[in-house]
Amino acid sequence: MYLFLNDVAGSEILLILLFILIFFGSKSIPGIAKTMGRTIRQIQDATSDIQNEIKKSTNEYKKDLNLDGIFKETTEEIRRPIDQMVDELDHSVKYTPPPRANFPPNQTATESPVQPPSIPEQTEQKTGETDELPKQVLDTATTETPKEEKA
Repeated sequence: MYLFLNDVAGSEILLILLFILIFFGSKSIPGIAKTMGRTIRQIQDATSDIQNEIKKSTNEYKKDLNLDGIFKETTEEIRRPIDQMVDELDHSVKYTPPPRANFPPNQTATESPVQPPSIPEQTEQKTGETDELPKQVLDTATTETPKEEKA
């Protein structure tokens, strides 16, 4: 009934009421309204009874099937052999730590056992110059290169 009223506008309801008034007359309208009210109530009661019966039957089937118990039993049946295999593997495999590296007593693990290569000292060449670059060249190499000036 409510679905019907949601789809029908107010002017359409007035048109339907006018049609009922003309077709049935003003004396029979209260009787028709009572009859329609009883019919709608019976339909609602019947649908609620059907819904309740469906719920009861599904609950009975659930109890008969005992799905929760079957689920628990099945998971336990699957879990038992797996747990046994895991226990057997735990007992059969033993962890042995890797051997520790032997370091001399004065050396720690962070020190490297190999000495870094030494940098050869700068020697003077025959001309009296050293292998070093001039200080001016070193200074310009570390700073940004100068931009060319426009002439």
